[in-house]
Amino acid sequence: MRNFSSLAPVLSTDIALGKPLPWSVYDTSGKLLLTSGFIIETQHQLTSLVESGFFRNARWDKPQSSATRNSGARQNERVPLLEINQDVGSESTVAMDALRWQVGETLYLQSHDNPAIRYTVRLIGFVKNQSVLVTAPTLDGKFGFIQNGQAFVVRSFSGKKAYAFAATALKSVHAPYPYLHLSYPQHVRGAIIRKGSRAQVKIIAAVIIGQPERNIATTLTDLSVGGASGTARQTIGVKNAVGRIAFKVHAAGQDALLNLKITLRSVVQAENSAVYNHGFEFVDITANERLILTAFVHQTLAEID
Repeated sequence: MRNFSSLAPVLSTDIALGKPLPWSVYDTSGKLLLTSGFIIETQHQLTSLVESGFFRNARWDKPQSSATRNSGARQNERVPLLEINQDVGSESTVAMDALRWQVGETLYLQSHDNPAIRYTVRLIGFVKNQSVLVTAPTLDGKFGFIQNGQAFVVRSFSGKKAYAFAATALKSVHAPYPYLHLSYPQHVRGAIIRKGSRAQVKIIAAVIIGQPERNIATTLTDLSVGGASGTARQTIGVKNAVGRIAFKVHAAGQDALLNLKITLRSVVQAENSAVYNHGFEFVDITANERLILTAFVHQTLAEID
């Protein structure tokens, strides 16, 4: 079995447009995505490849000669593209032991084989170059069955940065308490989350607004620490009307119900639709509410595929 912890992230500085790749590109489970010699032709392809978190491993294949690369290039091979998140800035790599994560730090494990499966775990600690120890993954209150060698993308956020690395399950331990050993990454990708970042969401919220008060349901489509956008089948109110909005988020492994004071900043009917788009500004939020919103927004941005 290949050691996926030795995978290194692909950086934009590693690849030149219009020139053959000097090495192959793999995903987090070691599956070959692009052979050495493949040519990245556009900036959009390059940016998408870097953002999507694909990895290379120079130990698995040696650079080929120019003639071999050109003859083996698959010009029509498609680069797997993902949406680019404009709220995440340029990325860099850091050593795991330089992150200074604290015991109890929240990490998010996304199964490589089934990306819909995501676990929230807590950092117990790590042994450099050996393993990362986390609490046992649970799903709907039940311990998940984790097989040795199972591949994950591990994500977290700390302050204004989002982090990600590839890891495999080394061993599940059940006594004296359940926890999991993950493979130790040599490098972790980090990216700054920009100020005012908006997370794309789909959250049902209740809005109470106007005089006399009206209680109307809306679907939030994006969310930031300072406000949100939402859609409804009718106009919720007039511009600059004040009220409250209530909705639930799941942040740092816990559910939280927020009931925030708002000002309605915009009301626009969607083109060719009976749906109305609304812009809400959060007003006078408390420190605890800001902390929950920040955690949720950063967590959501960190979990983007």
